[in-house]
Amino acid sequence: QVRLVESGGGLVQPGGSLRLSCLVSPNIVAFNSMGWYRQSPGNQRELVASITEGGLIRYSDSVKGRFTISRNIDRDTLDLQMNELKPEDTGVYYCKTNNVNLGVSWGQGTQVTIST
Repeated sequence: QVRLVESGGGLVQPGGSLRLSCLVSPNIVAFNSMGWYRQSPGNQRELVASITEGGLIRYSDSVKGRFTISRNIDRDTLDLQMNELKPEDTGVYYCKTNNVNLGVSWGQGTQVTIST
């Protein structure tokens, strides 16, 4: 059974940084692809960044150059380093995994708020 637990959200001022982490069970190497998505009020959930088991990384245009996705195999976490945060980055951030046998799984989400 897949379990995803996000952490690291919070309230920061514009220009600040946050690091999100998704603890992955059973273990991070089990998945074909993983990613971070976000959803703000009134909008659909959108891809922020993704990474495949082969290490192919993709970012949305709005976060390129500011966010970095990475996997920590030792800790079984999927991390998202977010720098130069903007008010439009506000939303609930979700971790997602995909495995051909285990299917698609989502975490419960962590709130990120960028405001003065």
